[in-house]
Amino acid sequence: MTERLAQIHYDDLLPEVRPLADDILKVSSAALGGPYNALLRSPDMARRAFDFLDYLRFKTSVNKRLNEFAILIQARISNAQYEWWAHERIARNAGLSDEVMRDLQQCRRPSSMQEDERLVFDFCIQLSLNHRVSDALWQEAVTRMGEQAVVDLTVLSGTYVMVSMLLNATQVGIPGGAAEPLQVLDPLEIRQRLLA
Repeated sequence: MTERLAQIHYDDLLPEVRPLADDILKVSSAALGGPYNALLRSPDMARRAFDFLDYLRFKTSVNKRLNEFAILIQARISNAQYEWWAHERIARNAGLSDEVMRDLQQCRRPSSMQEDERLVFDFCIQLSLNHRVSDALWQEAVTRMGEQAVVDLTVLSGTYVMVSMLLNATQVGIPGGAAEPLQVLDPLEIRQRLLA
């Protein structure tokens, strides 16, 4: 897979865009790569997206382990190789177990989820694949997590659909030419496996 956009270099950025690049470099494990390489081609949007992603990644009301799990769920649903690669180690460092990640990576409902992970999995899968959640699941999520966390989780899920689309459309590769972590599956197969 050939990346569709040449890598932007800091020195090539317009002076008015460099403060945004400085902010990105403070938090990005990908430097100006990953989704930022594409976003920086639209600097005004990139600033807004960066601020939004900063909240969803670092200031959200959702527990970090669960937040990263939700991001990996979106990566698996979207066959987003780079997104999975970038967030797997972050999720591990946040306490998500390798067993849960391996099952999800293989497009299986994880068998060893903690109860809060089960709730996030069900919520994100239903929302992403059915574009809605049942009244019972909504109420369970609000009761256990609180309204703010459920809203944050919902927005995180949708935002990482956007990030997945951006990464997939621009064909962002794994740094160093490493192997892609996900088997690319047809959307219908993903749906059948994860809703089973």
